[in-house]
Order: sequence, then structure tokens, then C-alpha cells
Amino acid sequence: MSGPKAKKRLLIVDDEEALLILLRKVLSKKCDCEVTIAHSAIEALTLVPSLQPDVILTDIIMPDMDGLQLLVKVSELDSNISVVAMSAYGTIEMAVKALKKGAYDFLEKPFDNSKISQIILRAFERTLLLRENIQLHKELEKSDRPTEFIGQSRPLQQAIELLTRLGQSDATVLIRGESGTGKEVAARTVHAMSKRSKNKMITINCPALPEQILESELFGYVKGAFTGADQNKDGLFLEAAGSTILLDEIADIPVSLQTKLLRVLQEKEIQPLGQTKTVKVDVRVLASTNQDLEAKMASGEFREDLFYRLNVMTVTMPSLYDIREDIPLLALHFLRKYSKEYEREGMELSPKALKCLMGREWKGNVRELQNRINRAVLLASTNIITPLDFLSPEELEEVKSENNDTEVPVCIDQLPYKEAKEEVITSFTSTYLANALTRTSGNVSTASRASGMERQAFQRLMRRYHIQSQDFRQS
Repeated sequence: MSGPKAKKRLLIVDDEEALLILLRKVLSKKCDCEVTIAHSAIEALTLVPSLQPDVILTDIIMPDMDGLQLLVKVSELDSNISVVAMSAYGTIEMAVKALKKGAYDFLEKPFDNSKISQIILRAFERTLLLRENIQLHKELEKSDRPTEFIGQSRPLQQAIELLTRLGQSDATVLIRGESGTGKEVAARTVHAMSKRSKNKMITINCPALPEQILESELFGYVKGAFTGADQNKDGLFLEAAGSTILLDEIADIPVSLQTKLLRVLQEKEIQPLGQTKTVKVDVRVLASTNQDLEAKMASGEFREDLFYRLNVMTVTMPSLYDIREDIPLLALHFLRKYSKEYEREGMELSPKALKCLMGREWKGNVRELQNRINRAVLLASTNIITPLDFLSPEELEEVKSENNDTEVPVCIDQLPYKEAKEEVITSFTSTYLANALTRTSGNVSTASRASGMERQAFQRLMRRYHIQSQDFRQS
């Protein structure tokens, strides 16, 4: 995902020399792209393998080989190239035929420069989306991932390398990091790499239980130890015998329990409630926290001797800010997970959505990113997720109030003016079409009439914004 951005490549195919020259001049400037021209479909086919164009704009009526035949052959070479067909003899039947064969859009000659440039820009965006997602899928499918972590950034790989090495020992490990950075995943990695991996790792969320219950859960009790203790109960340390126990958010353990925990780390033994004898345990202890333990020691809320017993080895998990280059892979991972869960297969992130995710401040780190993707997959009105879909209800209200109730996508200020304007148009049009089809239960004819549009124009917009009428018939 890094490196210099390559210039967009457009191949224009037509047997009219004057039109080729005009289109090259107009589109190279308006679409900021490299333009190559071909005087026939056969010539175009010889150029495609080496040129690897992002978009092909082709006439349909040409000698030797027509544009529809070219379209089929290009699809066989690279189905990700977006092909826009054009003809001076445009009919509905011809347009339908071109679209059925895989054309991205159809233009009838003559056309104005603004219209054709907008369609070509859209086609570039489609190709970019397809190619970026293919690359992300390839990276995500790499079979050499030894852990649950998703990402290739150097800070993350360094953390994984350290966790892997620590897994081969029995040392106590303190895992530090901001909320949502994957501290529990890190603990599972250490356990998975250890000789104890055949046994289940036990995890306890320390702040979730009151002090009395936490103590009995950790160390167990004997019958009669307190009111209601009508039988012996093994604690989690005994349950984790021969395995690993993770004390999640250990900074919140009460000081009174810290002494007993220190004994476990020093003597490898516990004392169940109500019992005078201690019991030896064979447990590896991992602990995690997102708090400043040094500050808690200074205020007397955390024992120094316990800190030094826990801090035998420390791993600090990088924040999402530190591994920003991994955001596209993480986003795709969560997109696939929730698309499958909600039975919304085929969903994709638009390039602007990925740019938005890369530019956001993630105070909740990976967990916040996961929640945003979860919400977007569940609530997006189309199969293409845009920056607008990442808005929470509170942010949506705030944006509306700041923009006179106009639905402006989140991250709009991070885009260049032209892209920002296009994003607003995209969000408005997608939402408008989805609402129109919802009201008519997917009936395109009724929806187009109610919108004051020709059916063909309405359908062109549906194709452009990847909206399927059957999605609304099912709902």
C-alpha cells in the first residue's frame, strides 16, 4: 500500500483519427491520466498485455473486430479492466448487449466532455477498487501467518517476534498497551507458542468481578468458608494447572489480593479460602494492562514487589497509529468477517473509504476499527462502503447540524476538493436510489417514474453505484 502513486492509464480505441486526438487531449487533462490510442481493436489487443491499462474507452462499430468482441477478449486477459463502450449508432439494444458482455458503461456519440470525463473517472475508481481488494485478499490469504494478528508493519512484526520467543519459555510476561491494541491476542500467541499450548488458556477479566468474588474465583474455597459455600470449589489457578492463566487488566486488582497473587508468583502455590494449607500449582502467569503501573505504584495502588514479579518480561503492543499501514488489511479482514456473519457477501470498501480509515484518529485502536466496520457492513445501503457509512449516529447528527442537514461524509476535509465534491455526490445518489427502491420494494420502473427519470437513466445510475434491485425485493 506504500510507494509512489502510479499514473492512471487509459487506452482509447477508435477508427476515427480526429476523435482519438480530441479524446486524448480532453481526457488526459480532465482525468489526469496517461492516454494511449489504438486505431483498431486488433491493435488494442496487442497493447493490453504490456500497457496494462486501467480503463479502455472503445468504439463499438469498427472494421475487422468490433468493440464488443474486444470487450470479451479484454475480460479474458484481465477482468479488472473497466471498459466503457461508445457508438454513434447507439440504441437501447446495443447498450444492453454491451453491458451484458461486461462493459462498465455505454456512451452514445456525440457526448459532452464533462459527461465522458466523469464516466472515465468512475471507471478508474472501479478498477482501483478491484485491484486494491485483490492485492489485499492476496496478502490476507498468506499461509505463513503464525498468529491471529493481521498486518505486516514493522512494529507489529517486532511484537509478534518477541511474543513468539517468549512463548518458548515459562517466564511471566506483562503485556502493556492502549485499549484495543490486541493484548489478549498477544497472550494467546504466547500460549500457542508454548509447551502448554495443548491445554486451554484461562482468562479472567479482573475489573469485571467484585473483590470477594474475584478472590474466590482465582483461588477457590472449601466447604463452609463463607455463607453459601456448601461444597469445595477449585479456583481458576487450579483449573489452569499445566496451562496458562491471563490476568486481564491486572492494574485493577485490589491491593488486598495483590499480596496473595505475589505468593503465587514467588512460591507457585495458592491458599483457597477457608483452608489453612497451601496447594502447589503449575501455572504460567500472563498479565495485561492499559494503565500506568508506575503511577499507580507511586500512589500506593499497586505493590512494587508485585510489579517487579510481573515485569520479568514486558511486551508493549503498538497502537493503530504506529501500524497505520496495516489498516487496509485489518479493514478487509473485518469486512469479510461481518459480510459473512450478516450474509452480505460481495461487499467492498471504496478507495475513498480506505483513505478515510487511514486518515482517522483511532483512540480505541483495532477494536474501534472493528466496531466501525461491523456497523458499516450491517447498515450500508449498498454493497460499496463509503466514508458516510462510518458515521456513528452521534457523528451523523453533528455533521448534519454543521452542514445545514446536508449529509456530508466523515473525513470529507481530508480529500482534495474535486474528490470531496464527488464523494458528496456519490453519497447523496447512493442514498437517494436506495430510498427510492426501498419505497417500491425493488420495482425499478416505479422507482424511476417517482424520481422523474427515464428507466434507462435510473438503471445506469444503479450500475454506477453498484445497487441491485433484488436486494430491495428481498427486504
